[in-house]
Amino acid sequence: MNNPLGVAILTLLIGLGIGATYLTHLGTAGRIETQQQALANRALLEVLPTDHYDNQPLTQPVVTASVPLAHSTLLGGYLATRGGQPSAVLLRSQALGYEGSIELLVAIDPQGRLLGVKTLRQSETPGLGAAIAGWPNAWLQTFTGKSRQAPDDSGWALKKDQGQFDQLAGATVTSRAVLQAVHDALRYFDEHKAQLMGVAANE
Repeated sequence: MNNPLGVAILTLLIGLGIGATYLTHLGTAGRIETQQQALANRALLEVLPTDHYDNQPLTQPVVTASVPLAHSTLLGGYLATRGGQPSAVLLRSQALGYEGSIELLVAIDPQGRLLGVKTLRQSETPGLGAAIAGWPNAWLQTFTGKSRQAPDDSGWALKKDQGQFDQLAGATVTSRAVLQAVHDALRYFDEHKAQLMGVAANE
């Protein structure tokens, strides 16, 4: 282009377009991120009955580093409160299934009873072990109300392993991994209850 004025105008228009795009991005990025975070939080907190908390549990971590357990790894933990009092602990756990790692969220009330278990991530066989992924999940709901004392430690196994729990059809390894991870979470809660629930006193 031999017209210097035309080149200058074109350059100016391109600059204005880039600037407008950048400003628009700045104006909407925060809102989009907030909405995405809210959706992610709701998906995580489905495991916890809404009448059990009035805080934002995911903003109140009580376990911040990975903890190796007997059959799984604790990835993190959060405290739910209601009226300023501890109402539940959410423990994020990872176990090794048949095809790969399985990540769970385990909700436990102050008495050590399970409020719910949800699968956050898995790569198990479709039609078999992957059945742990649905929500709500009928098999995972069989854990609700159970604790480390009911059944006792020996009962926290599949029936084929002389325990008290049924397995998912055709998915022994997956079922065993999930069951052991939930039991690990209950044991960790029992052994660290004061530490996990005591955070509320500092609010």
